[in-house]
Amino acid sequence: MPHDALPPDPFAGDPDDPARALAGQDGDEPWEPLGDEERAELLADLTDLAVYQALLEPRGVRGIVVDCADCGEPHYHDWELLRASLQQLLSDGHMRPHEPAYDPDPSAYVSWEYCRGYHDGVASAESNR
Repeated sequence: MPHDALPPDPFAGDPDDPARALAGQDGDEPWEPLGDEERAELLADLTDLAVYQALLEPRGVRGIVVDCADCGEPHYHDWELLRASLQQLLSDGHMRPHEPAYDPDPSAYVSWEYCRGYHDGVASAESNR
């Protein structure tokens, strides 16, 4: 799902945005614009994500699992949801909350490191031909 397909923020541009009251709680800081290095890393992640999806989706992999440092639980992201979240981070400097995957099958998700290793293996096999 592309970022622009998400519902618009009903408080965009509103100086009385209730989310402003949440800034600064639990160590959160107000959103800062992304620096050049962060933008470059996000663009690289989006490029990698497209490659990983092209390689792994036909093999039944639904997306990527990320271990959350905040809650200690694994978070399952379908390819399109992760893409939309990264694009939103790139354009807005932060991600809106989203619903977690409903009853995900953990065997259908892999880590970012697995994706990288799988890609490296495929690239190596191609170069040896």
